[in-house]
Amino acid sequence: MADNQFDIIIIGGGPGGYVAAIRAAQLGFKVAVAEREHLGGICSNWGCIPTKALLRSAEVYHYFHQAKNYGLAVEKPSFDLKAIVQRSRGIAGQMNTGVQFLFKKNKITTIWGDAKITKVGEITVTAPTKGVLGPPVEAPKGALGAGTYKAAHIIVATGARPRVLPGLEPDKKQVWTYFEAMNPESFPKSLLVIGSGAIGVEFASFYKTMGADVTVVEVLPQILPVEDADIAAFARKQFEKQGIKILTGAKVAKLDKAKDSVTATIEVGGKTETITAEKVISAVGVVGNIENIGLEAVGVKTDRGVVVTDGYGRTNVKGIYAIGDVAGPPMLAHKAEHEGVTCVEAIKGLKVHALDKNKVPGCTYCHPQIASVGLTEAKAKEQGREVKIGRFPFIGNGKAIALGEPEGLCKTIFDAKTGELLGAHLSGAEVTELIQGFVVAMNCETTEEELMHTIFPHPTLSETMKESVLDAYGRVLNM
Repeated sequence: MADNQFDIIIIGGGPGGYVAAIRAAQLGFKVAVAEREHLGGICSNWGCIPTKALLRSAEVYHYFHQAKNYGLAVEKPSFDLKAIVQRSRGIAGQMNTGVQFLFKKNKITTIWGDAKITKVGEITVTAPTKGVLGPPVEAPKGALGAGTYKAAHIIVATGARPRVLPGLEPDKKQVWTYFEAMNPESFPKSLLVIGSGAIGVEFASFYKTMGADVTVVEVLPQILPVEDADIAAFARKQFEKQGIKILTGAKVAKLDKAKDSVTATIEVGGKTETITAEKVISAVGVVGNIENIGLEAVGVKTDRGVVVTDGYGRTNVKGIYAIGDVAGPPMLAHKAEHEGVTCVEAIKGLKVHALDKNKVPGCTYCHPQIASVGLTEAKAKEQGREVKIGRFPFIGNGKAIALGEPEGLCKTIFDAKTGELLGAHLSGAEVTELIQGFVVAMNCETTEEELMHTIFPHPTLSETMKESVLDAYGRVLNM
């Protein structure tokens, strides 16, 4: 096979792309990944991982201020913003290096530059023109460069970028996207966050914990719009208790910039008010990177900014596939990874299950954490299901009390007729780690009876999960 000929070429080296490449290599395919900026993608370099590093610093800082509650003494806690950001960027660099190692280990070729599908089975690559926050990033050692490359199978894994709304365009100075928000030159005393999805509330939580005056504006009636209403209401109460101001059913009509501030005109409840803040974060969602990669030329179908695929990553054009954020919601790294594996295993001809989006968990790393999987109560009822609902507060859990984290809620939703677990929704300490228990249960088609017969260790936060199940059937023990 020629040097420019591969079995599979993947456009994009993010979580979906690099995991798909590794699985394809394991299956014996000759694989190349075309990337223009960072191996590991947004997740490892500007999203999931570095934001968690920032949030970890905020969490430790929070505990410094709570030291007295644990019988400890910490005098005048302070922070070094530059060092916090450097730690976060260092961790991102470590993740990037790790992906390079995995490519070398699995004999995956890297092609460095902007890739475009010129026809079915062929891409052209040109030198990258710029990076996220500056000049192009240097190519990894041994990477191929500009040229034409061929493969029977081309997988588009180009990810997504921040959505831009008219009048709210980021300028990288006073109006930020998440790129600038995680790499600030100075700490803002006040901050307006537009949008209360995962990105918005995570940055609101970080900056509030570190001392900023934070306001969150959400156009919908509920913050965290994709979450169950009970969990969203619980989280809002906790955020407001921390001092975060929240406006729902509110639209930012315009932004007026001054030298050191931005004034937002907000329409809420039939009235207009203004809020002035030092910085604004636009967190109004993301949109798939479908432009300028040749999709139109080969007739790949797109809809509302994403590529249309089946449950195996296949598009309407034979030999062209799409995975991850560019293939639509939920736009989450773990969904992208799963899609990547499913896609290449289907190409190999293995027997695989199509992606079930209902079993993709979601995690938000604010304080308190939020995690969920499956149907919300409202969605279950919209489907005409008769449901049984269980709720258990963390105040009834010994481990949560011992941790000093008694504020939390676990909610479970069952089909009343069959006992099928339809959904689970949590907010509280470490729930992003707990949720996987419910994901496994749903994947194994577990019923309430099997969960009730499962022994949960004591004392653990996981006991809230079982208690919630018991509550759904009138058998709760510790409440």
